[in-house]
Amino acid sequence: MANQDDKIKIITDNRQARHLYEILETFEAGVQLLGTEVKSVRAGKVNLRDGYVLVRNGEAVLINVHISAYEQSSEYFNHDPRRTRKLLMHKKEISKLIGQVEQKGLTLVPLKMYFKGSWVKISIGLGRGKKLHDKREDLKRRQDQRDMARAMKR
Repeated sequence: MANQDDKIKIITDNRQARHLYEILETFEAGVQLLGTEVKSVRAGKVNLRDGYVLVRNGEAVLINVHISAYEQSSEYFNHDPRRTRKLLMHKKEISKLIGQVEQKGLTLVPLKMYFKGSWVKISIGLGRGKKLHDKREDLKRRQDQRDMARAMKR
């Protein structure tokens, strides 16, 4: 029987990241948020499109992810929408990320944000940037698959 804590509710998905990067590996991390940020996340007011992850001083931080200000709160108690947020990961995972990002020239991008039970989690992708011809090949392959599926329906 499924445990209630294991239920996953996706808040937002960064589809552009899968278009711009070839994702080699994914990681799950918790996000350190303020109270008004959690309320905005529950309302779905999150944009991952411009975000990325850096490792500073042995800590992974989420940069440039927009979480809108909570509307029912006063301006004084609200948060900065684009502030840097600490990611909660194990030291071994962070050291593995440091090695791969520095040696292989890979990038860390947020793929999706979701609730796992009552905790806000983020899926991080370790990816390599795609060239223009790779993007075109992917689009052509997807279009061919759609055409074949349409032909099979008839």
